[in-house]
Amino acid sequence: MPTAIAVTSADLVLPAPDRHTPGAAVLRPPDEVDLESSLAETTALLERHGHLLVVTPPWLPPAVARRLYTVRAILETDRIAFLDVDLPPLGVAVLVRQLRQLTVCDFSPGVIASAARLLSHYVYAGALLGTVAKLDRVPVGLKAHARSWSPSAQFAVLAHPEPHLARLGTAPAPGAAVLPPGPGFATHLTFARGRLSSDWVAAELASAWQVQGVMENPLPVDSARWWATAKLVEFAAAIPDVAVLHQLVASVRREECRWCGLELIGDRCGFCSAPLAPPSAAPSHAGAPPGTSSPSGAPTASRPHARPRTRSRSRS
Repeated sequence: MPTAIAVTSADLVLPAPDRHTPGAAVLRPPDEVDLESSLAETTALLERHGHLLVVTPPWLPPAVARRLYTVRAILETDRIAFLDVDLPPLGVAVLVRQLRQLTVCDFSPGVIASAARLLSHYVYAGALLGTVAKLDRVPVGLKAHARSWSPSAQFAVLAHPEPHLARLGTAPAPGAAVLPPGPGFATHLTFARGRLSSDWVAAELASAWQVQGVMENPLPVDSARWWATAKLVEFAAAIPDVAVLHQLVASVRREECRWCGLELIGDRCGFCSAPLAPPSAAPSHAGAPPGTSSPSGAPTASRPHARPRTRSRSRS
């Protein structure tokens, strides 16, 4: 069976792009299931799939994160990886879909785990917002804060890979761009509507970014909290083709983790978080999708976000 991908909320599991892409396991939160049931669910996933990759964005509620670490500690297993993905909720869901696509390829669990950091650099995630008065995810100037009080205000915001904010419907300052800078490679655009009535994302942004397809999905439950408003339309553009994803990951040199022995790409193991080489050594580099330009913020040279953990004493 393919390596299992798990999330903590069902709304992070987008529809499969084809019949070969498996789904993702949904690990229920502590307020829905007790510890004994969580242990049983996780054990069943390990027995069926061998390894479990759990996507753990930093905006998870503390109780959910504690439950995940408690389960892994009790099971004393090194076959569970926590993948810290610092993206907006819909961007996380898009990345989860890409990881699900990779599980049917000829990659080991260690390569898929470390590929999460690589692929996240090629996700363009943002939102159309009705207000930025409380937004703290990207830099917001005083003028934008003041204009947020207008009932008709709308702001185009890109949170990743580079912050960008502009108010729609106004003449841009000299040298400034209203539309967020788009990817230089082929993508599909996924969007989700909150309490903001606008077709700007599907009509204008999709056309400007020259995406190959547009898909609408329900808004993740954490999106309004992440963007600090329910008046939004969230969007994320990413590579949709599994063949391109495979080639991108396969083009990066594979190494063996000096701590746990699993394969990895990049500069840090996705399972035990051990670095590939001492800080003084030059980090390895990954390229852009074949035939495309690389976005700013090169993949493997950036500071890792994985939470450190100690090596398990035994295998489950």
